[in-house]
Amino acid sequence: MESDPEGTPTSTFQYLWQKVDEQYAFFDVKAVNWDSVRLVYAPLVTNDISNDSTFAVLAAMLNCLNDGHVNLTSRYDVSRCEAVYTRMYERMQIDPRVVALHYLGPDYHSTGGFRHNGLRHDSVIYVRYSSFSGSASPKYFDYIVHHYPKAHGLVLDLRQNGGGMIENVWNLLRMLPYSGNKLYETQIKSGPKHNEFSPLESVFTPHNLDNYKPYDKPMVVLTDRGSYSATSFFALCCKSYPNVTTLGDTTGGGLGLPNGGQLPNGWYYRFSITRTIAPDGGNYENGVPPDETLFLDTIATRQGHDNIIDRAIAIILNE
Repeated sequence: MESDPEGTPTSTFQYLWQKVDEQYAFFDVKAVNWDSVRLVYAPLVTNDISNDSTFAVLAAMLNCLNDGHVNLTSRYDVSRCEAVYTRMYERMQIDPRVVALHYLGPDYHSTGGFRHNGLRHDSVIYVRYSSFSGSASPKYFDYIVHHYPKAHGLVLDLRQNGGGMIENVWNLLRMLPYSGNKLYETQIKSGPKHNEFSPLESVFTPHNLDNYKPYDKPMVVLTDRGSYSATSFFALCCKSYPNVTTLGDTTGGGLGLPNGGQLPNGWYYRFSITRTIAPDGGNYENGVPPDETLFLDTIATRQGHDNIIDRAIAIILNE
């Protein structure tokens, strides 16, 4: 067996560059020439530079991937993708103040990870789900839809939902009507060459749970560039359900599964090692486009109106 590499700055740099080169899944989608990146950043690392400087160089190198699932973690810092972070906030299509005051209201209800209330005299259910880390148990979703028996449909607001547990994605999908349609295909990086992947494996809509009636009324899912990772994944899966419409801005992306390990100097890294292919053959790692694009009207928000929620209501009520 080979001995572990020494934890010097240069060996740590080479180890990380090599791991990304052999295992990262999106060089083609991100249009990154990884050899050129090495030529830029390798000369900046010598064995006499400080830990802070080493961290800064490695973080800058990883930042070239433009991937929110790529991080470097030390005891004192965590790197993040500058482009994804900036895009998330620059193109934010939600005003939390307007939602809190004029759509949820002070009498809103909290059920698991969901906040919800009825709109238009309970003819439409509005559900704000801000993180897939919050519980989306089928019993919670079932409670919500039965709490508003007169509702003609549901608005699921996932704007600025940065992701979370993939289990909660499947919890929601199991509450939608089973069709047997293909959701996506997936494959994992299987060899050191950039184009070496395992065979594509198809994934289909999950079967419904025996104890719950699937929600077959119209559902409008709201997304923006802050809808990342598990939220993008859910938005892609929604394309396979005829009663679901996605509305808003393109999601932030992040459909690859991240994995990682430890560097020779003790720091940790992670990056995407799988890719997801949509039924139309597209790779939407950089963002899932909505069925209908609509941006927030900032003039309307000053009057207490969210035109994206209002449009979702109109879709449900056929106005």
